Amino acid sequence: MVWSTEKLGELRDKFGSGTGGDLHDPNGQRIADKIFSEGGRRPAPYAGMPTLLDAPHIPFGDGMDISALDVALYGVPMDLGVTNRNGSRFGPRALRSIERVGPYNDALDCAPVHEMAVADIGDVPMQSRFDLAQSHTDIETFVSQIVAQGVIPLGVGGDHSITHPILKAVAKNGPVGMIHIDAHCDTGGSYEGEKFHHGGPFRNAVLDGVLDPERSIQIGIRGAAKYIWEFSEMSGMTVIEAASITDATLPDIIAKARSVIGDGPTYFSFDIDSLDPAYAPGTGTPEVGGLTTREAFKLIRGMKGANFVGGDVVEVAPAYDPTTNTAQNGAQMLFEILSLFQFSPSRTIK
Repeated sequence: MVWSTEKLGELRDKFGSGTGGDLHDPNGQRIADKIFSEGGRRPAPYAGMPTLLDAPHIPFGDGMDISALDVALYGVPMDLGVTNRNGSRFGPRALRSIERVGPYNDALDCAPVHEMAVADIGDVPMQSRFDLAQSHTDIETFVSQIVAQGVIPLGVGGDHSITHPILKAVAKNGPVGMIHIDAHCDTGGSYEGEKFHHGGPFRNAVLDGVLDPERSIQIGIRGAAKYIWEFSEMSGMTVIEAASITDATLPDIIAKARSVIGDGPTYFSFDIDSLDPAYAPGTGTPEVGGLTTREAFKLIRGMKGANFVGGDVVEVAPAYDPTTNTAQNGAQMLFEILSLFQFSPSRTIK
């Protein structure tokens, strides 16, 4: 075949007068119809008030009806539970500042902010910036109000200790399973008299009866603290170490994860330090030898159709990464998890 003036003419006839929102592929037009307005216009990603994933902002308070939402995005600016570097209290603000994530997920073929009812409902209102126990109570109360209205909560931390009170809110009717992608198992015991730090939320959640260890899988685990995580395996959790993750093993790991969680209600927790510090240096406890962003994508996207009832992205500490790559990757992982929720039976039942 040789390029010709006739072919050029055909392309001009087909595309010469179209806008960015005029597509010939019906599936592409399905997405474009939700994103573009008349004349091929779409909102500038750098304009307006920043929100998580550019979702509409609905400030949430006591008694406010948000039951029309499918998913509520919210921030948890609290890092009183850290054992190393602090700063993840700025994680929600950092992720809100990232523009142009989505709106289309090419792998899962969805535009979740446009095809679901999604809003950024603001941050958990903390009564004290100094009191860890009070902060955890505030988190549980806030998320309980979301769950009570039949809305799926998707939070941004904050340190990983926030997931324990979130699970207490999400699992009021019985323990949930968990997909947990992290460098650390976070099932340690108390340190210096404090057991609710970010290194132990999942031990606490199991012992509180809100997390089913036999339906929980931890992926990406590595580092020198392995000796303190015996609770994970002794309680029945499945642990996949980072050293065993390759392109060749990813399909088996995804299949294993789906087998572990089954079709029951499941929580998704993503710690940004699961990524190698080459991709996410801005975190409190970085561990070399971690996941690439492509590996993380494959793991998350492989969970399409699982019954997710909540999730979070935690431990983004932007001050340690002047490139903003950590926040960029955190926002992208948030988008991937939100995309999963579009296919969750818990969402479609509603």
